[in-house]
Parts: sequence; C-alpha cells; structure tokens
Amino acid sequence: MCNELFEAFNNGSLRLPGATAEFTDIPWAKHPAFDGVELKHIVTAKDTDGQFSYHLVRIAPGKSIASHIHETQLETHEVIAGSGVCVNDGTPISYTPGVISIMPSGIPHEVDADTDGLLLFAKFMPALC
Repeated sequence: MCNELFEAFNNGSLRLPGATAEFTDIPWAKHPAFDGVELKHIVTAKDTDGQFSYHLVRIAPGKSIASHIHETQLETHEVIAGSGVCVNDGTPISYTPGVISIMPSGIPHEVDADTDGLLLFAKFMPALC
C-alpha cells in the first residue's frame, strides 16, 4: 500500500501566512468505532472555529467504515491510493486514485477497502472534530 502521493500528504505541511504545521508531527489515531481504520487529523474544528476539518484516512486491506450518517456535516472523499467501494446513498461507487465523492449531510454511506487497502483525504463542513 506504499504510495508516493500518499506519502507526500502524510509527510506534507499546512502553510498559512505566519504559520506552518508539519504533518509528521500529527500522530495517526485508531478510529474509535471501525477496526483497521486510522485517522490523521490535519485541520480540526479548533483550527477553523468549527467551519471545516481535514483528515487523512487509512483503511487496511479488507477493512471497512461501516454504514453511518453525519447529521450535520457534508463529507467529501478524495481517493489518494488503493481501491475499494463507497456506497453513497445506496449507490456503489468504485474508489480508485483520483476519484472524488461527496456525501451531503444526512446521507448514509460506507467505505470498503479492497485487498490493497485504501487511502483517502476526507473533508467535513462544518468540522467533524
């Protein structure tokens, strides 16, 4: 599941006027509900006054983010590496690098990684955390 583009994100930085945050300083965290899923919280609610949040998502081979709903957040996925399927409002969408998917608030969705795993850049508006 090694991928140069994903490693560029994983080792990247957030650069703003007067401030830089190195992603290598941000630890990976196990997802509290889904086994085999890890998150790196790049931009959080505290950084944006709750307006939005950005997260790197690493889903291990054969693992899933089971069906769930975000009642108040619009969520987007940008597929960086790996492959899988997102079931977005009942419709299966093939996830391969370069695919972007949007889940409006209140829409059920799930993500299943194939045998090579799946690496996503997820964004939430308003912020998830």
